[in-house]
Amino acid sequence: MHWWWGGSRCRPGPENEGTEVKPAPMTLIPLTLLALTLAGCALFASPGAAPPSLFALAPLSESAPPHGVAASTIDVAPPGARPGFDGPRMAYVTRPYELQFFARHQWVDAPARMLAPLLADALERGGRFDAMPSGERVASALRLETEVVALQQEFSAHPSQVRFTLRARLLDNVERRVLANATFEAVETAPSDDPYGGVVAANRAVARVLDELAKWCAENAIGRTSEHPGRGIGAPRPPVPRSSADQTPAERM
Repeated sequence: MHWWWGGSRCRPGPENEGTEVKPAPMTLIPLTLLALTLAGCALFASPGAAPPSLFALAPLSESAPPHGVAASTIDVAPPGARPGFDGPRMAYVTRPYELQFFARHQWVDAPARMLAPLLADALERGGRFDAMPSGERVASALRLETEVVALQQEFSAHPSQVRFTLRARLLDNVERRVLANATFEAVETAPSDDPYGGVVAANRAVARVLDELAKWCAENAIGRTSEHPGRGIGAPRPPVPRSSADQTPAERM
């Protein structure tokens, strides 16, 4: 942060969210106000400042609409997130290893929380699954667990770009084992080098990853959902046939 007299400006980041201050005559500024002014930009962050602009993840998918009847239910666990991406602040980077956040632009909620219904929509869009939120008392053959690894606007490239990285794990709820692990990543060029350009690129990147994730789940679920029709955790197991020696006379008839 730098300070200039004769038209002072504080420059917090790539979005140039500064505050202009016209200098007052030195004879009219009390010594106490001058000391506070020299402390920096915190003087101008008054409680009456405008609230941050809020943005949502609501991507438009280009995949086909639902068709047919869903083959099986899939339990969609609440997505997790790596540190730095587990809150509503919008992240950006200008150099490796340093994560920064826009001061006046935020997501309306944490990206992982916004991702949960989008995952369900993507899985159901192809008609292959009936997605159930985690915790529903419905037996499901499969379970999908995800984690947001990165969602950041990168100003190290020109024009800037947004990177979205998602880790996924597909589990067989019946046999209680992992079917597949994968990491999905999409990089989209921002239409403008500002926070809103990053929002547009982020929605495009999320849409690409969700479409790839849905196809990956369908491919790895082939032959799994029909092996135990109607069965899942907590569902009754089919009866075991008894040998003729153990059967009663009525059962042998």
